[in-house]
Amino acid sequence: MSGCEARDAKKLVRSPSGLRMVPEHRSARSPFGLDEPPWVPDKECPRCMQCETKFDFITRKHHCRRCGKCFCDKCCSKKVPLPRMCFVDPVRQCAECALISQKETEFYDKQLKVLMNGATFFVTLGTSDKPELMVCRLSNNQRYLVLDGDSHYEIEIIQISTVQILTEGFTPGGGNTRAIGMILQYKAPGSEELTQMKFTASEDLSCNKKLAASWLAAMHKVSKASKMYRKL
Repeated sequence: MSGCEARDAKKLVRSPSGLRMVPEHRSARSPFGLDEPPWVPDKECPRCMQCETKFDFITRKHHCRRCGKCFCDKCCSKKVPLPRMCFVDPVRQCAECALISQKETEFYDKQLKVLMNGATFFVTLGTSDKPELMVCRLSNNQRYLVLDGDSHYEIEIIQISTVQILTEGFTPGGGNTRAIGMILQYKAPGSEELTQMKFTASEDLSCNKKLAASWLAAMHKVSKASKMYRKL
């Protein structure tokens, strides 16, 4: 078991918003996670914060699990998966938040799963001219990029500064391109200097080409998402 997997244990907790499966250790939390918002107190919202319908015994108030604001049933009726808050089941969200959560579904259901399944690349560290064949994957807690071969590396996702995808097949008039590798820069623990790694899909493993291209595309999206979520 790698060091980044050692504290992956999770526990089931119940909050006012619903059941959540969360890491036992906060240090194992996904970099894409989102804290539950404080709910707007009932006494501070006599009307729906969307349509301004007045609440009474018939028109009940509901809190959006993503933003914590108060709405009537009509404006907060959708139950949508919210993996960023580790909810076990779909939870009630306002129309605006539901749309955001639905857009994130592909990211969680596809890109992250592709990365956790892994792919094989020739990896070159720094200025070395000796690439090493390594299996590259995202850790189960989504915090680290794990590389296994004769050597072993664990790169924290939030320490990755740039991801440049390498492609082939481009023509001046347009046309299909194929991802064949990437150049990744990150800060190693205790260092302010950037370390560079080059990943190249193995041409000897024809069955790996499609998998490698999908993995690279997912890595590009995850790197952008990581930067975006860090600003939130």
